[in-house]
Amino acid sequence: MTYVVTENCINCKYSDCVEVCPVDCFHEGPNFLAIDPEECIDCSLCVAECPAEAIFAEDDVPDDQRDFIALNAELSLTWPVITEKKPALAAADTWLGKPHKRELLER
Repeated sequence: MTYVVTENCINCKYSDCVEVCPVDCFHEGPNFLAIDPEECIDCSLCVAECPAEAIFAEDDVPDDQRDFIALNAELSLTWPVITEKKPALAAADTWLGKPHKRELLER
């Protein structure tokens, strides 16, 4: 099983999760982070570190966000690995918890 970054990360991109990942499975896009399912070792350390509560075990991804499983796999193939915490996006706190951000995802 792998962990999956879901919609609430969009336009926030807090990277607290990156610092605790022992296998560097996070990839960084313009306004979203993705987890490489081939690298994730199912340690769950990232879940508690995510201020946006955007990371779920694959089996626990909400039904309306199941497409993020494939999306994480797809984006992790082209986006660069991120290994250190960076500042969140400037308007992260404004976007935190807002629904329906999927169309705002930048590739």
